Amino acid sequence: MRGQIVIVLCSMAFGVMAASSLAIAQQRTAKACLQEWQADKAANHADRLAKKIYVARCRAGGATAQPAAAPATPAAGSGNAARAGQVYASIKDLMESIIDPSADALWSAVGTVVDNAGIHESFPKTPEEWLVVRHAAVRIIEAGNLLMIPGREAAPVGTKSEAPGVELEPAQITALIEKDRKSFDAFAEALQALGLEALQASDAQNALLLLEIGARMENVCESCHQAFWYPPQKQTSR
Repeated sequence: MRGQIVIVLCSMAFGVMAASSLAIAQQRTAKACLQEWQADKAANHADRLAKKIYVARCRAGGATAQPAAAPATPAAGSGNAARAGQVYASIKDLMESIIDPSADALWSAVGTVVDNAGIHESFPKTPEEWLVVRHAAVRIIEAGNLLMIPGREAAPVGTKSEAPGVELEPAQITALIEKDRKSFDAFAEALQALGLEALQASDAQNALLLLEIGARMENVCESCHQAFWYPPQKQTSR
């Protein structure tokens, strides 16, 4: 009986050693895997995460494994993955599709109209009207995140300035943003913070506070335009 136990234990030990030897034989150096990655033109894109996954799998023995294709949109709960996500729209697209309409909704929600009949105060009066303001505030908040994603052009490729001499050409704007990304992101964060304040004001149905927020938002927008949209000579004359 004891001899049988010894034989079984020896067999198990031999199996473990064989498996370990096979694993070591299959493992490859990071340098070799990296060279293979770089040699594969089809897989040689700027996705650092996929690159790391590929090298790790290669070193573990998956020599022919190719990196999985990145999803078209970040998965829910991916955190900072959104910051490194694929960029499809330009800053001009974001302004025309999201930011400008949302800011206009906030600015027009509260105001004063003077006509022949006198002075009229305008502000949201029904839950539905306040909900419109809330939706606009949410879009402003998330637009701040979109503006801070790097690699976004000022305008679609081939777009020319609609007001030459009054505003810079898109390529010039893109260059300025890339040169001073920290300041551009600071403006985006300021816009986002004001969107959050507007959201809170809409929930509290505070028209006076919404009016004050709108004035500060206009200053942030204009300051950003002064820094990145207008030629230097226009900055001093406005």
